[in-house]
Amino acid sequence: MSSSNRKKDALRYHSSGRPGKIAVVPTKPHSSQRDLSLAYSPGVAEPCLAIAENSEDAYKYTAKGNLVAVISNGTAVLGLGDIGAQAGKPVMEGKGLLFKIFADIDVFDLELDTKNVDEFVKIVKALEPTFGGINLEDIKAPECFEIERRLKAEMNIPVMHDDQHGTAIISGAALINSCELQQKDISQVKIVVNGAGAAAISCTAMYIAVGAKKENIVMLDSKGVIRSDRENLDPSKAEWATDRDITTLADAVKDSDVFIGLSAADVLTPEMLQSMAAKPIVLAMANPNPEIAYDLACATRTDIIMGTGRSDFPNQVNNVLGFPYIFRGALDVRATAINEEMKIAAVHAIAKLAKEPVPEEVNQAYNTNNLRFGEDYVIPKPTDPRLITEVSIAVAKAAIESGVARKTIEDWDEYKTELRKRLGKDDGIMRTLSARAQNNPKRVVFAEADNYKTLRAAQIVQEEGIAIPILLGDEERIRHIIEEYAFELDGTQIIDPSKQVKTDTFKQFVDHLYTKRQRRGISRLEAEKLIRGNRNYYAASMVEFGQADTFISGLTRSYANTIRPALQVIGAKPGSRVAGMYMMLTKKGPIFLADTTVNEDPCPEDLAEITILVNNAVKERFNITPRIAMLSYSNFGSSEGRVADKVRQAVKILHDKAPDIIVDGDLQANFALNKEMLNANFPFSKLNGEAANTLIFPNLESGNIAYKLLQEVGEAEAVGPILLGMNKPVHVLQLDSSVREIVNMVKIAVVDAQSREN
Repeated sequence: MSSSNRKKDALRYHSSGRPGKIAVVPTKPHSSQRDLSLAYSPGVAEPCLAIAENSEDAYKYTAKGNLVAVISNGTAVLGLGDIGAQAGKPVMEGKGLLFKIFADIDVFDLELDTKNVDEFVKIVKALEPTFGGINLEDIKAPECFEIERRLKAEMNIPVMHDDQHGTAIISGAALINSCELQQKDISQVKIVVNGAGAAAISCTAMYIAVGAKKENIVMLDSKGVIRSDRENLDPSKAEWATDRDITTLADAVKDSDVFIGLSAADVLTPEMLQSMAAKPIVLAMANPNPEIAYDLACATRTDIIMGTGRSDFPNQVNNVLGFPYIFRGALDVRATAINEEMKIAAVHAIAKLAKEPVPEEVNQAYNTNNLRFGEDYVIPKPTDPRLITEVSIAVAKAAIESGVARKTIEDWDEYKTELRKRLGKDDGIMRTLSARAQNNPKRVVFAEADNYKTLRAAQIVQEEGIAIPILLGDEERIRHIIEEYAFELDGTQIIDPSKQVKTDTFKQFVDHLYTKRQRRGISRLEAEKLIRGNRNYYAASMVEFGQADTFISGLTRSYANTIRPALQVIGAKPGSRVAGMYMMLTKKGPIFLADTTVNEDPCPEDLAEITILVNNAVKERFNITPRIAMLSYSNFGSSEGRVADKVRQAVKILHDKAPDIIVDGDLQANFALNKEMLNANFPFSKLNGEAANTLIFPNLESGNIAYKLLQEVGEAEAVGPILLGMNKPVHVLQLDSSVREIVNMVKIAVVDAQSREN
């Protein structure tokens, strides 16, 4: 991706819709005068008085207990340096986004326009009544050390400078496991730390805390080895000075066991790597490019364990494995600090998790069946759903045991359940699908490629490694749009069906369509016209004959006109029917809806077959156990009528023929989605005391209306329609889908193709 396009994309992302990345959302009813009188005057006086009498009640009556401040002065922003407080605000908002989506922690970002340590400390300390915790971010060394030290000493809420401790915690876990795999004693390994900023110094201290010896560590900055005879060393560096007779990185790494890179790209040469001891460990964490390229390092030493800060290589040292869950655990026990015991607990929890059997959903996300502890997997993946439970619980326990917790957790199993429920709106499902697609991208035909949205989506999926796009349409127009918007699609295959009429492929496609439809009103001449003039027929034929793995269309055509070519060219699986499903990403997690697009008025047998299709798709493609409610205006026979009777018959068929499926009905939608109402009124339900996550509608009308209402009024994100029952992967877009919706459908299509291949 060119820097020009990356710049445009980044600016568009941050400015589109409501500017920025975070917002404040009310958590209490506010639609009536009574609600407002409770929220503000006069009702608000009661919690104010309660807190005045007992300050701890702030955690009971306000958002303090789930609110973290991300605070910076913009003096060391990412790789940008001292760009100022206001210029650093997008980064702080981004940090807030990560807190929310990974650990359900609310954030206010605060950018302080001061470089004065005393002033910074005074401002932050005065904010203590507002927040449950303070995350310091992007503050340059050595000031960051003094700021954090003083705030930790003077405040009674958790304070952590993530630039220092986040990398230290994650790389510490990687180091522990790498030493185990390389059969090295951490107390004996010789460590070279290239870099002497906040992260490097904190990492080095952490390595000692988990067993490394200070005398075995050498640190370098931009001037070379930090030696005790260097003049004007600041105290933070002087602590790590050595008396050894070495000056350069080449000197330092010779015969060393571990290289820690927190510096700049390409400073570690293959020759230096060759000079290291047997079975070296290299954590090259400079971003965006490491101190030595991953492929080069692995080609230079076959006995290496290699980690970087990049997501496109194994062993990514990513702070998101730590900070959301460290604060989650600290907040949940109302800790007065994040101390060394809590950080070390996080290190060991992360290290231990990498040795546990990997959940199937993580294997699926990375398109493998055997992700396991080893040289390419020394720390967990960011998509691992167990991080919020394992790390948060370890931190909470350490806080309690070390005496900084003001609240004790009595039931750890219950706490674990609460943590699982805290995951954000989509429960990480789209992130997991994206990771899964990236590990085995498939060829996707975009049948409407002479369209800005389609080409933009094609560029995104190609850049992110989600899919290999094939562009179908008027080649001249496609190239004009690519040039006009400077899309990076060089080398992407472009096919204009109207220019293929003399090829053997075109004849093959026509023969196939004519053979399949000659007794259904399509002549050979008509078949030629359809293959040449209707790109959906051409795209479907490419999938049918293995020239592509799946195709995407529907942006500019009605659903019926898009699905018809796929049905005529590819058709349903033998013995199956076709149905449409939507995945709605809601605040309660994903909910699957069917049939929303295909079957107008299915009979009981059809409803049962649709339900089986949906059940299999939810399990196999999304790794979610479906709990299916068959919807009606009736609850278990409370009302009579044709629709309610049809649904009850379908449920009986399913209970008889597919007893393993968790399904029940007839049910009204509110009872299906509210487990308390369901259990109180229908304890016999086969939904086993849980709310439904999959809804089957009695007809197309109700299903189509429901998903559109959820989308517009319920603020749910619709992913779909997901086409089920086709003999090969085909997916139809909503008319006028957004670029984001197209990209999401490509992820679904690629994962569908992967599952069929497997």
